[in-house]
Amino acid sequence: RAVLVPALEGRDIIARAKTGTGKTLAFGIPIIKLLTEDTELTFLIWCFARRTGRLPRLLVLAPTRELAKQVEKEIKESAPYLSTVCVYGGVSYVTQQSALTRGVDVVVGTPGRIIDLIKGNSLKLGEVQYLVLDEADQMLSFGFEEDVELILENLPAKRQSMLFSATMPIWVKKLARKYLDDPLQIDLVILLLSSQYFSSPMFINSPI
Repeated sequence: RAVLVPALEGRDIIARAKTGTGKTLAFGIPIIKLLTEDTELTFLIWCFARRTGRLPRLLVLAPTRELAKQVEKEIKESAPYLSTVCVYGGVSYVTQQSALTRGVDVVVGTPGRIIDLIKGNSLKLGEVQYLVLDEADQMLSFGFEEDVELILENLPAKRQSMLFSATMPIWVKKLARKYLDDPLQIDLVILLLSSQYFSSPMFINSPI
């Protein structure tokens, strides 16, 4: 609920959250709802699910292929009518390229492979409406800083962004200040620990 309500209101969000705390559903449910809230739109998505060349509207960045695959699996299970593709290194570039050419609604992937696909003109981000950075601090640990910033520079300025991170190193804070629009800060770690005492979500509005 702490993420769901502000996400549905269109707010940018930066949340401290540990692995395994249900982050995918926290951002997935509101974004899926926003993408398909119009019944007629949902019907059209079903009818034209295989329209060639459809550009992604949701981009999720994850630091590892394992996390990327897990996130894509949960989104696919929650919204089977959306076309999703998971992109990461170590597997066929051509297969992922072909999936993008057919048209997708959701792209989940690691920064390195996403950069490769952008440079190869296979992935176009001009219609992305929603961005999620999952485990942002791990992006830093794996040396993805430049890749992440390059990807964000390729996104439309008008979008909703959500950043999740277990810790808040300086780079993550700078990233939020530069690429998120007046983000609401939520500490899901404290929320989980204090849920037995508090019935309302805890928002932290201190400067990033």
